[in-house]
Amino acid sequence: MKTVSPTRTEELVQYRRFIHKHPELRYEEVGTADFVSKHLKSLGYTFQTGIAKTGIACLVDSGKPGKTLLVRADMDALPIFEENKTDYTSVHEGVMHACGHDAHTSVLMGLASELKENPSAIVPKGRVLLVFQPAEEGGQGADKMIEEGILEKYDVSAAFALHVWNHIPVGKIGVVDGPMMAAVDEFQITVQGISGHGAMPQHTVDPILVASHIVTSLQSIVSRNTDPLDSCVVTVGAFHAGHAFNVISETAELKGTIRTFTKEMFDKAPELFKRVVENTASAFGAKAIIRYERTNAPTINHPEMANIVRNASENILGPNSVTEEHAKTMGGEDFSAFLMKVPGCYFFVGSMNEEKGLTHPHHSSKFDIDETSLPIGLSVMKEAIRLYLETH
Repeated sequence: MKTVSPTRTEELVQYRRFIHKHPELRYEEVGTADFVSKHLKSLGYTFQTGIAKTGIACLVDSGKPGKTLLVRADMDALPIFEENKTDYTSVHEGVMHACGHDAHTSVLMGLASELKENPSAIVPKGRVLLVFQPAEEGGQGADKMIEEGILEKYDVSAAFALHVWNHIPVGKIGVVDGPMMAAVDEFQITVQGISGHGAMPQHTVDPILVASHIVTSLQSIVSRNTDPLDSCVVTVGAFHAGHAFNVISETAELKGTIRTFTKEMFDKAPELFKRVVENTASAFGAKAIIRYERTNAPTINHPEMANIVRNASENILGPNSVTEEHAKTMGGEDFSAFLMKVPGCYFFVGSMNEEKGLTHPHHSSKFDIDETSLPIGLSVMKEAIRLYLETH
């Protein structure tokens, strides 16, 4: 195993623990961005701030012609009360780095240090764009940075990002070709009926009955409109209606999510959803008002870029270091927005350690990682950058 120096590892841990202790929610990452900025300034970099409110972009140019490779880390935390008892437990009550973004930011800060100390070993030609992104957790920070022109301004050709992953043991890298994480769509349906006395339903249009049929009918999107070899999930997570036991209410409200795994199903899902909901409501004489929002597209790795990560992992960690087990998930990730624009690869860095009890899942109030994953992630990312720029 070839990883960064013990000194760099200590640096990564210090960064990660400071950020973990001072978490900030989406678009509020002012302190985190300031922490990153001070680090970049100390290294002598010039960089752009204020992208999508708190985002940062730092370009490292080899001085030799070549492609521009974007490497991204997300900075935001989650509205979760941390239950861990450590020296770096969150000091902001109700806010926690329960997903691993503190680790990702730390790795990218470490990469900035490595690029300053030995740039030619990592960037043989071309350029690397370090992107510290806000608001991955439901805030579409990647989309906002793209809308503000980051890809065009820096002429980005490809992209990499990593994510520590507590479903894969430390020392392993998770990567797959094609779809890796699902699209995340959110919906709200208001069913409008006609209220009345519960003893005289013939004078009403019962929105609870209609909404119940909609819940059942929505599953036909999965069972009858999705290729059985594809993946799609439709979940109604909330159902609210009525206040009294003997009154048929006027409205019922459903909230839920649709997760799709391929671009084809991602493109089809909204129209299928609308057709099922509106036609079911109409069949009962009710009306359905729909709010359908797209949080992010499916995260789809380019096979060539995924293969570069595999080779990087084997060069650093040795044979059999790459796994596809637990490397696909119906969870969502807004790095997908970059991958819709340029070829790239999103990969997992194993951070689970059963012996240390570090097995709690992401978004858990007890989530924590094996910090030996930090130098591993940095080393594999450095090698992936080198391999890409060397061959493009």
